[in-house]
Amino acid sequence: MFILKRQDVEISSIQHPKKDQQVPILNYQGQTFRLISVFKASQEEEARALWRELTDNRGKACVLLEEPERFSVWGKIRLEQLDSDTGGHGKTAILVQASILLLQGVSIDIEEFLGARQAALFEKDIAEVFKQKQFPQVSSLEAVKYLVSTNPLPTAKIPDWQENHVVILLQELHRLGKAYFGNGNFTKQVIYKLEDMPEAERLLFLSWLNQSPLGKLWQ
Repeated sequence: MFILKRQDVEISSIQHPKKDQQVPILNYQGQTFRLISVFKASQEEEARALWRELTDNRGKACVLLEEPERFSVWGKIRLEQLDSDTGGHGKTAILVQASILLLQGVSIDIEEFLGARQAALFEKDIAEVFKQKQFPQVSSLEAVKYLVSTNPLPTAKIPDWQENHVVILLQELHRLGKAYFGNGNFTKQVIYKLEDMPEAERLLFLSWLNQSPLGKLWQ
């Protein structure tokens, strides 16, 4: 929507109504934007890619702010939306939820396109990954079956993973998906599974993904 310089905008912060934290707010011509992601000066290409993804492909009203030492992407928001923007979920929980949704998407597509037998083999492969990589709370095939069939958006239903578990899962999920489907094109279909997430949480995950080496796998 906009590519702006620091002198074009006003940046302030307000107290989050439900959390003990300050929220960065950008004001431009009477419109309010909230910080989505920050990039280093050397990451201009990544910043522009996220901005284009949100504006051109997803139709979001966003600002790309160019500063000497960094780039940042801001999404338009009404201040009252801060009450429910991420439902109080922490970043790690959101990453875990998103990774499980992608896991479910791959599982669904394997069953739909390759059949129930291949889907069952895929669940066994995922269970083996969890066992070898020592993932908490999902060491059995039964736990994997529960994971691929249960809505992960209530945080009470997600396993106690850390960010490194999310990275490993997405790496292995891409490897297995490519083996089952014969190429990496399956990611384009599966990524739409994230539409089930609240917008602010989905944007947080996509921003994190685009800043990591995993972003090239899950384009």
